[in-house]
Amino acid sequence: MKVMKLAILGTRGVPNYHGGFEQFAEYFSFHMVKEGHDVTVFNSHTHPFQSKEWKGVKIIHRNDPEDKIGTAGQFIYDLNCIKFCRKVHFDVILQLGYTSSSIWSKLLPSKSLIITNMDGLEWKRSKYNILVRKFLKFAEALAIKNSDYLISDSIGIQDYIKETYRKDSKFIAYGADVISKTDKASLEQYNIEPFKYNMLIARLEPENNIETILDGITFAKSKETFLVIGKHDTNKFGSYLKNKYKKHSNIQFIGGIYNLDTLNNLRFFSKFYFHGHSVGGTNPSLLEAMASGALITANDNIFNKSILKANALYFKNPHDVCNIINDGEYFFKKYKELFKNNNIQEIKLNFNWELINSQYENYLSSKLKENNDQA
Repeated sequence: MKVMKLAILGTRGVPNYHGGFEQFAEYFSFHMVKEGHDVTVFNSHTHPFQSKEWKGVKIIHRNDPEDKIGTAGQFIYDLNCIKFCRKVHFDVILQLGYTSSSIWSKLLPSKSLIITNMDGLEWKRSKYNILVRKFLKFAEALAIKNSDYLISDSIGIQDYIKETYRKDSKFIAYGADVISKTDKASLEQYNIEPFKYNMLIARLEPENNIETILDGITFAKSKETFLVIGKHDTNKFGSYLKNKYKKHSNIQFIGGIYNLDTLNNLRFFSKFYFHGHSVGGTNPSLLEAMASGALITANDNIFNKSILKANALYFKNPHDVCNIINDGEYFFKKYKELFKNNNIQEIKLNFNWELINSQYENYLSSKLKENNDQA
């Protein structure tokens, strides 16, 4: 396989201190370096990791004023990354998402192969007003028009792109690692005991159904501890949620946790792990919950069901959540081992990182070869 000079755009950088795309960039960039490729990842200048190299991956820090001017800073950051790509040749530029980069997509170097992971249906997110949604729909169309090839991380997104834009995209899911060991010590700092608490991990946004879940928790007779893991002090909705449930002492807003071992242990030892995401493709936190052996209770939608199939409990409203909690012992005893074993097997077969990284590498290499053969 020919050595590839690859640039990865669209994340805040590696190693991961933020979210799903950053986690993927961390795993994939390291995989590509191990396979002998020349890999560059762009990092925000505010990223905690300030070195110019990470495990053989070249790190280029670019100015990112998001901390000073808010969301608009992401557009400037993406522009700064693209301007660098015009100065240094890359065989392939892999874009992870398109929201703040597509308006600059005509500036992407024509001699590089542009491959874009289309992420989820950003314009459907309820946190955005009508004008922002219209812009996101426009940005989506720009990204599709100005990319040489597209990647979808769910069949639902792949079908949507085909039906809406008459464009093909390559389906490659996200990945996860099955946990190899567990340690109850991770629970001590949160004053919780194994299988006597429930939890969720999410960005605190309306489309993640956090309010639906927490309303159900307040309705339930059981007052077991419920951990809400995600930044709650950096957005209005997070502050709203924390204020709304402040009188419910069993609901604890923990904030963001980025230590994967800690997260895996919290998921494994929970009674129920709630996954409320309703917009997007293959959600990283869902696969990680499956790989952790958690008993998952998910929002009833096509994206979640396409991954979990029959190996989860589902909810549509707060009353569903309430009923699951109230009958928790019954559901836990009946489904914990069955769902855990089935989901872990699914991760091993279809969503392990070695497989996902190889699929990405093979796809990028094959398209680069096609492009060079046609030149």
